[in-house]
Amino acid sequence: MAVSTNTEVKENLEDVGEAFKQVNKTLFDSDFWISTSFFALRIFLIVMISIVLVKVGHMLIRRFFSIKLKSPMRKNERREKTMIKLLENALTYVVFFSAMLSILTEFEIDVKGLLAGAGVLGLAVGFGAQSLVKDVISGFFIIFEDQFGVGDYVRINSAEGTVIEIGLRTTKIGLFGGEVFIVPNGQIGEVINFSVTNSMAILDIGVSYETDIDHAEELISEFLKGLPKDRYPEVIGIPEMLGVQSIDPSKIVLRIVAETEPVANFRVGRKLRQDLKKFMDQNGIELPYPKMVLFQEKMEGDSQNGGERV
Repeated sequence: MAVSTNTEVKENLEDVGEAFKQVNKTLFDSDFWISTSFFALRIFLIVMISIVLVKVGHMLIRRFFSIKLKSPMRKNERREKTMIKLLENALTYVVFFSAMLSILTEFEIDVKGLLAGAGVLGLAVGFGAQSLVKDVISGFFIIFEDQFGVGDYVRINSAEGTVIEIGLRTTKIGLFGGEVFIVPNGQIGEVINFSVTNSMAILDIGVSYETDIDHAEELISEFLKGLPKDRYPEVIGIPEMLGVQSIDPSKIVLRIVAETEPVANFRVGRKLRQDLKKFMDQNGIELPYPKMVLFQEKMEGDSQNGGERV
C-alpha cells in the first residue's frame, strides 16, 4: 500500500516538473513572445483604426452638412441636425461591428459560421424582438415625416423639453431641470412640437373693480404699440389687447396676446408682466389685492347702553 502511494506521488511530481519545464520553455521562447506581440499589436491596430474611422467619419459628415447648409439650396436646419446624428450613429454601429468581426477572426473563430448561425438565430430571436424592430421602424418614420428634429422643444408622452438626440431605437429629451428623458421610438404616442410655428404669449392681467376699464385698455394698448425692439426682438408684430377675459369676485381680468418666435412666448411673457407692472403703477391703474370690509350694525337695546355689535 505504501509502495503504491509513493509511486503515485512520484508520478505526480514528474507531471508537475514536466509542466513547469513546458511553462519555463514557453516563457523564455522568443518565438512565443514575438507571435504574441504581433497578435496584440494587430488587435490594438484594429481598435485604434476603428476609433479613427469613427472620428473621421463624424467629422466628414458634419463638414458635408455644414457646406450644404451654406449653399443656396438650404434645407430645413432642424432636419439636417437630425440626419447628422442618425448618420453618426449608423456609422458607429457599422465600424465597431466590423471591428468585432475582425478581432474574432484574429482569435481564429469561424466568423462565417457565426454569421450563418446568426441568421438562423436572428429568425428565432426576431419573434421576441418585435419591440426592437418597432422602435427602429418608428425612428425612420419620425425622421422621414419630419415630426420633430434635434433642437425642437416638444412634449412627448409625459416629458416636455428639448430634443437632444434621435437614434435608431430611442429619442433623448433634455428636461428643464437638466434631466434626460429617454423614450423608445416605438412608445412615442402623441407629439406636440412647439418649434414648428410661431408661438403666442397669452397674458391675463387683473385690475381692481374701481379701475376705469376703457381708460386702462387705452393706456395698455398705447404701451404695447411702443414696445422697444431691442428688448423684445422675439415679438412679431404688435401685441393686441383683446379686452375683458373674465369677471372674478375680486378682480376684472384683461387679456393680452403677443405673437412671438417659436418657443419665445415664455420669455416674452415674463418680460411683459414685469414691464406692465411698472407701467400700471406709473399710470395709476390699480392692481387687485385682498381686501377686508367690516360692517358695524347698532342695535336698539345696545344703543341705549352705548354698546355696538360688530
